[in-house]
Amino acid sequence: MQKRQYGKQNVMVSRIGFGAWPLGNTAHGKTMSEETGIALVNAALEGGVNFFDTAPNYAHGRSETILGKALGDKRNDVVINTKFGHHPDGTIDFNAEKIEPSIRGSLKRLQTDHLDSVLLHNPDPSILKGETAHFDILSGLKAKGIIKAYGVSVDTPEELSLALKRDDIEVIELLFNIFSQSTREHFDRIKAKRIALIIKVPLDSGWLSGKYHKDMVFTDIRSRWTKDDLERRHALCDKLKKLVGSDRLTPYAINFILSFDAVTTVIPGIRTTEQLSEHLRSIEQPLDAALKEKLMRFYDDEIDGNPLPW
Repeated sequence: MQKRQYGKQNVMVSRIGFGAWPLGNTAHGKTMSEETGIALVNAALEGGVNFFDTAPNYAHGRSETILGKALGDKRNDVVINTKFGHHPDGTIDFNAEKIEPSIRGSLKRLQTDHLDSVLLHNPDPSILKGETAHFDILSGLKAKGIIKAYGVSVDTPEELSLALKRDDIEVIELLFNIFSQSTREHFDRIKAKRIALIIKVPLDSGWLSGKYHKDMVFTDIRSRWTKDDLERRHALCDKLKKLVGSDRLTPYAINFILSFDAVTTVIPGIRTTEQLSEHLRSIEQPLDAALKEKLMRFYDDEIDGNPLPW
């Protein structure tokens, strides 16, 4: 497994990380059991994965709980990133006074005495601008050793630009994939500031696996897409399959992201051992420069100026 330094910390993380949103969660009418989740985490560890991304609201806290049970005495061999702002009860509350209680809850569920990083989970611009006490509180928790680094999870170029104005942020989690490239112009600044860059939603919530189609019926968070959204994504996937010459888009989607030197790790959501194996195999097929250029032009020609709703 290839590894990269995690920002300014003296620790290396796997370039394929483990997106733990599926742990304990329900998708396509099936809820992942604790036993299945633990087995999946252990399989990832055996495959060389040592970076795990979670959040208190993932499966109402069960994601962190399963991770804590699965990692056990392997805690010192892994890097754990969690978040603040979205809570186990389903509420979204960025009240700065709740930062430490939230982190204490994560520590308990994860069965650990420290967190490698904590991110503000899609915070309001006022927080990113430093108009609140959030970053001061996180700095204090870092000084106590409860967290080793802090940062933000953001989606847009505007949010990213605000985050990059700060000098204390050491970790950024960013929505970026073949269909969502509007933030790539900031990658050089991220690298120059030695910020750990985690890429979320690498498969566009499943579309870039190549397995979705316009007649899919979703009952989870993906039900947000309209009929027009489904048809447009379907058409874009067809064009993309022709461009890369394959119906299997996952390796191209993963390696497109990893081809950017600023990227530290990518965190596809992992629900099955088959998905895990596919992601681990993907890293063995690096993207050549010519195809990377074509995939950037694909975005510029087909999507830029008319972005896809997430």
